Amino acid sequence: MKSLEKTEQEEFSVAVPSVLNIELCKHLLRIDGQEDVAFALYKPSIGVHRFTALLHRILLPEDGDRDVHGNVNIHASYFKRVCQIAASEGSGIALIHSHLGPGWQGMSIDDIITEKSYSSPALTLTDVPFIGLTLGTDNTWSARIWEYSNGWFERNMAVIVRVVGKRLHPFYNDALLPPPSFKEIYKRTISVWGVENHARIARLRVGIIGLGSVGSIVAESLARMGIERFTLVDFDEVQEHNLDRLLGATIRDIGHNKAIIAQRQIIKSATGNNPQVRVVLHGITEEEGYRNALDCDVLFSCVDRPWPRQVLNHLAYNHLIPVIDGGIKVRFDIESGLFEGADWQAHTVGPERICLECIGQYKSADVDTERAGMLDDPSYLEGLPKEHLFKTNENIFPFSMNLASLEVLQFIEMVTGIGEVGGYYGTQRYAYNQGYIRLNDSLNCIKGCFYQSGIASGDSVFPAPTGIDYSAEKARKRQE
Repeated sequence: MKSLEKTEQEEFSVAVPSVLNIELCKHLLRIDGQEDVAFALYKPSIGVHRFTALLHRILLPEDGDRDVHGNVNIHASYFKRVCQIAASEGSGIALIHSHLGPGWQGMSIDDIITEKSYSSPALTLTDVPFIGLTLGTDNTWSARIWEYSNGWFERNMAVIVRVVGKRLHPFYNDALLPPPSFKEIYKRTISVWGVENHARIARLRVGIIGLGSVGSIVAESLARMGIERFTLVDFDEVQEHNLDRLLGATIRDIGHNKAIIAQRQIIKSATGNNPQVRVVLHGITEEEGYRNALDCDVLFSCVDRPWPRQVLNHLAYNHLIPVIDGGIKVRFDIESGLFEGADWQAHTVGPERICLECIGQYKSADVDTERAGMLDDPSYLEGLPKEHLFKTNENIFPFSMNLASLEVLQFIEMVTGIGEVGGYYGTQRYAYNQGYIRLNDSLNCIKGCFYQSGIASGDSVFPAPTGIDYSAEKARKRQE
């Protein structure tokens, strides 16, 4: 691991798999009301603007590792053992302890002295900064990072701590990211999911990958819901055949990038006080697009090709960024060429959920075909049968509207859980011909799934599946 004394990113955050969160809460929130402590190991997730610590392993104290007497004292042997394990597997170190109070926690003088004393040896042994987390009595997390700068270790507070599983539970540092103030414009929205849920939703950084027919509608919906922080990733431009299904685009926009059109529409429709929209004119398959996606708390997959979905699958598990994906399949009669039917589905992927590959949203062989540039070779596409997947991605605005609404509803359900009856949405499949939605929340990855084994590992075990995207390079040449 390359030595990283100071992250240089604008923000710091922590992400915790839900299964580890349950284990930590059980250990730290003692029945006898005393504070307790544990160490954990983390992998770094380094975006363009944010450094995230991904907790991937807990090292609970053993007999003789600490003394509990109201508060807690840590023995040197415990920290030494943690350092040895962290150094052997190339992980960073996190100290986690509980406080006897609710909400985002501050730090006592003793807390500061203890964490600062661990910062230097932890950095020396692991080459990444030491971090601290505190758990409040209401299961609220707070966190900070200790970075070496100008000859000493400085404490920088996290903006957000995310617990990721079937649900996405964000915990915010209100001092750095204040909750939205009430406005009359939110009255009906808040009446549905409440003030607390609105504060959770509105402060998330949402990435939309692909700003075509589905992505442009998702962007509009989220802007009107009060979300303020967006990252838009798309290299493609508006073409004449897009105008019948691209929200916000006009004939004057032909030749302009779809993400820039969506940015304009978000600012125009936003109900939040200060909409911040980052536009990334690259593919998620390219390094620039990928690194910007790492700054996000949740991603909307509005793409129709296999390689971007593979990259998004990697982000959902290895980097703990839930991905809300959807797809439309339009069927035509082979002989007459007339419309026969359509189906579309929406689902969210990430820890404790089936991944995009196991659910059949892409095949590894098709990813290899795309990476080789074959999907931009007209002669290759002409040689495929009419019913081939790469030739059946036709779409119309009403279909896109329906899919976009399902994706947004998946997002609301994942963050708020409102209306929950004994479970979660799982996969929603809509059949146009019959007009009904089928729900399946029992799908699981195949045994030995590659992605389930990489949860919270960042890019340390499996490298980011990015590279040269011939479609993106071709689009940029057109735009020049």
